[in-house]
Amino acid sequence: MNRIDLEGRVAVVTGGASGIGTAIAQRYAASGACVAIWDIDAAAAQAAAAALPAVAGGRHAGFGLDVSDEAAVDAATADTVAAMQRIDILCCSAGITGPNATTCDYPVADWKRVFDVNVHGVFLCNRAVVREMLKNDYGRVVNIASIAGKDGNPNASAYSASKAAVIALTKSLGKETARSGVRVNCVTPAAVRTPIFEQMTQQHIDFMLSKIPMGRFGGVDEVAAMVAWLSSEECSFSTGAAFDLSGGRAVY
Repeated sequence: MNRIDLEGRVAVVTGGASGIGTAIAQRYAASGACVAIWDIDAAAAQAAAAALPAVAGGRHAGFGLDVSDEAAVDAATADTVAAMQRIDILCCSAGITGPNATTCDYPVADWKRVFDVNVHGVFLCNRAVVREMLKNDYGRVVNIASIAGKDGNPNASAYSASKAAVIALTKSLGKETARSGVRVNCVTPAAVRTPIFEQMTQQHIDFMLSKIPMGRFGGVDEVAAMVAWLSSEECSFSTGAAFDLSGGRAVY
């Protein structure tokens, strides 16, 4: 593993208690960052933080919150800054898939919940944390989108549309902060095997695999490797961009 230099940085990872978020938090800590894990499961967030590699001169922390709750996000931002002095890096990994159903049959309540977490949650976290970053004229934001946000997967319209919104939000915010020291990018993985697969039908999982020319799912460590570089000071001229991790699936 190449060690990306995040020495002395403070990073927030939403959804960091499992899946891709945990791998990113571990990669951040291995690269020298102090990590605050934000997750809807407070106990899991604290346990995940406690399991991270120790860093010199700092500590990790876990916070329980619903990223779709504006007041909770604002409070977690304030609490993280109070505990860790600042926030240099934000990775928004919290997300849900919603059910697999055709658009005509998609339950409205599920559609709204997918957007609450995947879009409104990313917006609220970006909004609150970038405000703090701008005070120090430095920051790196990486939002976890999906290749589904470019292609539009059948029987997953809410998830696909929500990830398209994350891509567009990233591009807008990246342009707004381009003259500052804050960089905002997203990654668009093809399917990565994580506990989120438990929310999908086997038919949909098989469909996603069939679309990947490499013939395999991505690994959480492969996502974390790209995210780590996008979170570093070396990522200085990329902003408002979407980086593919698709095993060859992406065609544009």
